Amino acid sequence: MASPSIHSTAFVHDSAVVDDGAVLDAHVKVWHFSHVMSGAVVGEGSSLGQNAFVASGVHIGKGVKVQNNVSIYEGVVIEDDVFLGPSCVFTNVRNPRSAVNRRGDFETTRVKRGATVGANATIRCGVTLGQHSFVAAGAVVTHDVPNHALVAGVPAQHIGWMSAHGSRLHFDADGRATCAETGQIYIINNQHVHAQ
Repeated sequence: MASPSIHSTAFVHDSAVVDDGAVLDAHVKVWHFSHVMSGAVVGEGSSLGQNAFVASGVHIGKGVKVQNNVSIYEGVVIEDDVFLGPSCVFTNVRNPRSAVNRRGDFETTRVKRGATVGANATIRCGVTLGQHSFVAAGAVVTHDVPNHALVAGVPAQHIGWMSAHGSRLHFDADGRATCAETGQIYIINNQHVHAQ
C-alpha cells in the first residue's frame, strides 16, 4: 500500500497516526492521539483536534475545523469551511446490531459548506445539513436542515436563521434581514434563505 501523502506544510503530532494511503493537503494540522485511516483525504487548511478519527474513504474539505473527540465514519461527507464542535457524533447505520454486518447499509450524511455542528450534538445518518446551517450544542438531528437554518433540542427543531458569519437573522415583514456583524443582506422566500 502507498505511504501516506503528507504535504510538506502539514503538521502531524508525534502521537497521531496517519495510515499508509491517507492524504493530508497543505497546512493541515493533526493533533494529539488522532487517527486518519488509509483512503481518507483531509483538505487544505483543515485541522483535526485531539482524539479525532477519520475513517477510510472519508473526504474532508478545505478549511474544516474538527474539534476534540470527533469521529467521522465512512459515509460522512464534510464540505469546505465546516466547524465540528467538541464530541459531536455522526452515525452511518440506522439500525446497528453487533451480530449483524451492515457495512453495505451505510447511509450518506452530508455536511455542506460553512455549516456548524455544536458540541455534543448527534447527527443521525442519512441527513443533510445545509450550507451555513447551525446545529446547537446537544441537539439530536433526525431530519435534513435547510441552508442557514438554526436547529436546537431533542429532537432538533427549527428555531431560526443564521448568517454565513454566524449571527442570528431577524427577518422583517418584507422578508429581509441584515447580518449584525457584516451588514450582509439576506432574503427569505418560502422558507428558503439566501444572501442578496
